[in-house]
Amino acid sequence: MNLSNIHAPKKAAEKRKRVGRGMGSGMGKTSTRGHKGQRSRSGSRMIRGFEGGQMPLHRRMPKRGFTNIFRKEFAIVSLEKLAALGEATITPDVLRKAGVVKTNLPIKILGDGEVKTALTVSAHKFSKSAQEKITKAGGKVEVLAAKAGQ
Repeated sequence: MNLSNIHAPKKAAEKRKRVGRGMGSGMGKTSTRGHKGQRSRSGSRMIRGFEGGQMPLHRRMPKRGFTNIFRKEFAIVSLEKLAALGEATITPDVLRKAGVVKTNLPIKILGDGEVKTALTVSAHKFSKSAQEKITKAGGKVEVLAAKAGQ
């Protein structure tokens, strides 16, 4: 590579389109807006999703479902993850330190997997199957109260 074969990238020297600068430019008079019509006027602005009077897509699509604004979210942990930790007492802090739970949400324990050792598990909520499996293995279940705002 040397100075003789260096060139500017494509379109680097292309000039900006300047409209409304006289008839000689080819973009004078109507400034590429055409004659009359909705978009020809100054200050014309259509709302987002406007389709020229046709029913917009977001209004043509059916509405489905329901979003409960009072729902409580939980960080979900399965029993097999608790068994893999190898700890006797499991609290939300232990789960966060081990990287099992990454958020600050209340914790719910689900009954996926098996527990062979006696565990003392503290969490905000338990499924019935998880509760049964922990007590059957000789462990203890402690239900924590959720903090305010959660």
